[in-house]
Amino acid sequence: MAGLGFGDRKRGSELSKVPAKTLARLKDEVPRYQRVLTDARSRDINEADTVVIVMDMLERVFGMDKYADITREYAIKGTYVDLAVKIEGRLEYLIEVKAIGLDLRDNHLHQAVTYAAKEGVRWVVLTNGLEWQIHRVFVDQQVTSDEVVSFNFTDLSMRKASDIDALFLLCKRGLAKDLMQDFFEKQQACNKFVIGALLRSDEVANLLRRTLRKMTPGIQVSTDEIVEVISESVLKREIIESEAGLSAEKAVKRFANRDARKKAKETHAQPSAASQPVEEQARTLPSFRPFGPE
Repeated sequence: MAGLGFGDRKRGSELSKVPAKTLARLKDEVPRYQRVLTDARSRDINEADTVVIVMDMLERVFGMDKYADITREYAIKGTYVDLAVKIEGRLEYLIEVKAIGLDLRDNHLHQAVTYAAKEGVRWVVLTNGLEWQIHRVFVDQQVTSDEVVSFNFTDLSMRKASDIDALFLLCKRGLAKDLMQDFFEKQQACNKFVIGALLRSDEVANLLRRTLRKMTPGIQVSTDEIVEVISESVLKREIIESEAGLSAEKAVKRFANRDARKKAKETHAQPSAASQPVEEQARTLPSFRPFGPE
């Protein structure tokens, strides 16, 4: 299922995070609404009827209280968004709904993100009932957004941990744990652009150079040659040249510079062994310890 971004993860460790009651509800309701959506798509229902189905899904699939947690036609500074989810007085996310037969487009997203920015909401969901997209909204010098998760509801399988995880992000219990923010932060820290930038860093290139020297004694390979091979033959151009790739490269370089300064400061502050009393040297020298606890 394209767009989820969860990767292949161990089933047991991930499902254990979803409460048993929530998991049972998902296993009951997801197949039911897959049939409802398939029928609605065949009848090409309009936007208003799609909103009705999405509201039912928020209640039956995602565990919302239809009367306390969901607001229809939520007013935002002279305009309205289709649905808003508010848990215990906190506005969690806005939902822009399109007719089930309409493809989701960038202008639909822009509309929803603009609404969220005006209201100070971090999350936007764009859906036509079948396709679901979760976006993180940023308001800095300009309003921007990043897609965090996307999925087709009719393609979901309740046998896949990643599919259940995706649904749990939108569930009431998931919102209480702020899982969307946790997942977004993990995604930002570990994605193809960051990994690509790390592979081209001096630290990784030096590690590869040392390993290559052990594999092929006598052969001299420079770090520049290694970075060139990684950049030209291993990674796709998108990973390196895209805006996200360039941003990740800057972030990795900033970290490397901070880490180098920190190590230099620690080295400068560490007293030499010769200047310490014998007893102090004995206490500070590292001792060998076998693997595992004592």
